[in-house]
Amino acid sequence: MRFSKAHAYGNDFLYVRAADVAGRAPDALARELCDRHTGAGADGVIVWEPAPDGATMRLFNADGSRSEVSGNGVRGLAALLLRDNPGTSDVDLTIHSEGGVKHLVRTGRDGARQTFRAAMGLPADLRQVDVTAAGEPLRIAVMTFGNPQCVVLGALPDHARFERLGPALERHEMFPDRTNVEFAHVEAPGIVRILIWERGVGPTSSSGTGSCAALIAAAAFGGASREGDVIAPGGRQRVEWRSDSVYLTGWAEVLYDATWQRS
Repeated sequence: MRFSKAHAYGNDFLYVRAADVAGRAPDALARELCDRHTGAGADGVIVWEPAPDGATMRLFNADGSRSEVSGNGVRGLAALLLRDNPGTSDVDLTIHSEGGVKHLVRTGRDGARQTFRAAMGLPADLRQVDVTAAGEPLRIAVMTFGNPQCVVLGALPDHARFERLGPALERHEMFPDRTNVEFAHVEAPGIVRILIWERGVGPTSSSGTGSCAALIAAAAFGGASREGDVIAPGGRQRVEWRSDSVYLTGWAEVLYDATWQRS
């Protein structure tokens, strides 16, 4: 089975054609491939097929669970589709995900690294709620942004608190399908710094949808601007919360192609 590996800011995915894994259980395949010790290692597997305007995709987290969409995963797929396109900018394509249709425009290229501005849609059911997680009372911002998101605004947690609250919130009873979790600190109106606990993965260096959710929550409830830079451990992405869509700008690159053969 052939696959490609791509990443955005260290948030990495393995891309396999749907025809190449027909008849195989994709959840088991994701657990096998994503294992950092015995597999190729990744945060998720994206099963994809070409479409007239781009591609369709399904995403499986490292633990085999399903996820509706990933902003970084979408951008990695776009980088894979356009890696042999000689242009540098103004190339557009569409990715059809279970979390909605995402329209991307390539705005630049530096070798294998391609930059895209993606229309990611608008949040739904945005609100603040009070919960208790791991014995700690919290006020969190929740929303659906193609996938479920939970944002904790305030000073970023230390390692021990992050490791305690991340899984507790991911699996909190108010999230029957679990949730992605971002801890977000507003450093300035246009700068939000985050840590990410990703559903089905755990700590990740970056998240596209998580960056969008953090900016949305920070703008709605934390005094941030509706446009700014969101800085994760893996790097800085630009988020614009406009009336028609939330736009996410950042880079992705294809690392390599390989063949996987189970031993």
